[in-house]
Amino acid sequence: MASSLVFVSRPSFPRQQFLALLDLAAAEQLIPQGLELSIKTSEERLVAKVHYTGGSPDRLQQLATEFIDRHVTAGTLAYADMCLAVVPEELASAPQLLLLMDVDSTLIKQEVIELLAAHAGREKEVAEVTEAAMRGELDFAQSLIQRVATLKDLPDSVLAEVGQRIIFSDGAPSLVRRFHAAGHKVAVVSGGFQQILDPLASTLNLDHALANTLGITDGVLDGTVHGEIVDRQMKETKLRAWSEEHQIPLNATIAAGDGANDLDMVSAAGLGIAFNAKPALRDKADVRLDFGRLDVIADLVLDDLN
Repeated sequence: MASSLVFVSRPSFPRQQFLALLDLAAAEQLIPQGLELSIKTSEERLVAKVHYTGGSPDRLQQLATEFIDRHVTAGTLAYADMCLAVVPEELASAPQLLLLMDVDSTLIKQEVIELLAAHAGREKEVAEVTEAAMRGELDFAQSLIQRVATLKDLPDSVLAEVGQRIIFSDGAPSLVRRFHAAGHKVAVVSGGFQQILDPLASTLNLDHALANTLGITDGVLDGTVHGEIVDRQMKETKLRAWSEEHQIPLNATIAAGDGANDLDMVSAAGLGIAFNAKPALRDKADVRLDFGRLDVIADLVLDDLN
C-alpha cells in the first residue's frame, strides 16, 4: 500500500541539522536507498516527503515512531523539533478532504471556560477540573456541567468580552486558507460554547462549527448547558456525519485535538493528529505535533508548496 513519510521541522530549525537527520534516517534504513526525496520550505519550516509504493503504513509508522523516540532518548533531537508522520496515499490523493479540529487549545490558544470562570472568581477551581477532564480522569459531560454551574448569574455581556480576548493558535488562519484554496472542507467541534464559537467560525469561513449552548435567561447566564452535550462521542458522530454529507470517505478525513475528549474522532479519522496533546491522546494518535504551528497539518497532507 502506498504512503508518504513526511518530516516537518519546527520554525527556524537549522537546515544542516535537518539534512543530518535525514541522513540518519537513511543510515538507519527508515528512508530506503533510491527513493526520491524532496525538500521544500513552508514559512520558516522545512518539509521533506518520501513516497513509498509498497509495504505496510502501520509498520512504517512504527519505525518512524521508534526513530524519533530513539533520537530523543539519545539527546540528538527533541519532540518539539520535528513532526514525523505517515500519510496514507488514499488520503493524500483524495479529491476532497475533511479536516475536523477541536477548538480550545487547538484552534485557539485558550480554554474558554477558564476565561469565563475568571469573571466569576472561580478560575483556579475550574482550571483544575478542566485539566482532569482533558487527562481523561473525569467524565467530560459531568465535568462540563460542574464547571458551567460556576458561571451562574454572570451577565451575558461577558461572552463578548471573552470573545475579544481569543487568540488563534499560530498558523490557524493559514491552515484554513490553504485547505479551502485546495478545495477541501474545514470544520470544528468543541466542548466549549457556541456563543463564543460562532464569531470565530465566521472569521475563518469554516464549513461547519458545533459547540455547547450556554443557557441564558433575561441577559444572565443561568449556569446550565442547553441541548445535547458535545462530548467525545458526539465529536466522532459529527466527523462521520459531515464526511457523509460531503461524500468524503472516512479515510480522507483528518482530525486534530489536544485532549481525551478528542480521542474518538482522532481514532476514527483517516489521519489523527495530537496537537500539543495530553498523554491520553498523544500516545494513541497517528501523528504527534509538539510545536505550536497548526498549519503543519497542511504541510503534511497538501502538495501546495513551491
